[in-house]
Amino acid sequence: MHGATNLVTVPDSNDWSENVGLSWQQGPLGRNPNGQFLVPGVPDRVLYAEPLRRRLRAELGGCTIVQSDDAVLLFEPGRYPVAYFPIADFAEGALKPTSHRSTHPELGESAWYEVVAGSGHAARGAWQHIALPEQATILDGKVALAWRAMDGFYEEDERILGHAADPYHRIDIRHTSRHLVVRVGDRVIADSTSPLVLYESGFAPRWYVPRADVVADALVPNSVQTFCPYKGIASYYDIDDARNAAWSYRSPLDDMAAIADLVSFEPDRVDVTLDGQRLELEPGQNVTSHGIDRNLDIGEAGALTAVLDGAS
Repeated sequence: MHGATNLVTVPDSNDWSENVGLSWQQGPLGRNPNGQFLVPGVPDRVLYAEPLRRRLRAELGGCTIVQSDDAVLLFEPGRYPVAYFPIADFAEGALKPTSHRSTHPELGESAWYEVVAGSGHAARGAWQHIALPEQATILDGKVALAWRAMDGFYEEDERILGHAADPYHRIDIRHTSRHLVVRVGDRVIADSTSPLVLYESGFAPRWYVPRADVVADALVPNSVQTFCPYKGIASYYDIDDARNAAWSYRSPLDDMAAIADLVSFEPDRVDVTLDGQRLELEPGQNVTSHGIDRNLDIGEAGALTAVLDGAS
């Protein structure tokens, strides 16, 4: 898959998303790193935190519940980065203590809050680690918010989608003249010498093919759509008996315009060769459940409007 989170059109039983970046997928702190540390004794789970150094704001019920220049990002294996806000930066009365407690394997006991503001409330919408070990004092006095329980998060005046922005996430798109062929059995589905390759932090390269190089009637649209905070909404296709064998960002976010309406194929569901060498799905590209942001005004995401207005 390709760094996406589910749109509501996908049944819960097929809820897909993917993690990419410093601590996700094949990132250096992820569960299946692409490389290796060259020093001995690195633990299996490495947690890392750093100041965000950006103004971050969260809203609920039509109100700003917190705005801070001093948020801290926590990275831990297999999770999106989580922003922790100084408790002093929350609006008065926004955090209501509850009796619920949980235990983090490295950070100790966590106290949970109900978040209340304006017309909104989120039960267990925030948490604070209240028994931090000495090495984790950077999180002392700071509270994290459940992303999807809030109405929206903003850096300055621009909405941030999916999760706190990861400064270690990067996407590069390159034109290439390599020869890519897609087959199902003996049938050629795509044949291109002008694909684009998308390099995304923590992922194997993904190859996108112009539709002019794809047999159009081979792609059967299905109802699956996924949402990626970095690329937009992907629409999926079946090819013969291969479900979700291909996808396309019909109208991606502005920064990803180069892959608009191109098609990418799953190498574990159809036969994909690049310069005669068969591509394989790399280990570690597993998925975890996640969903689209609460109360997302698609107009805030620019080109996504066209997709929801009928592209498939």
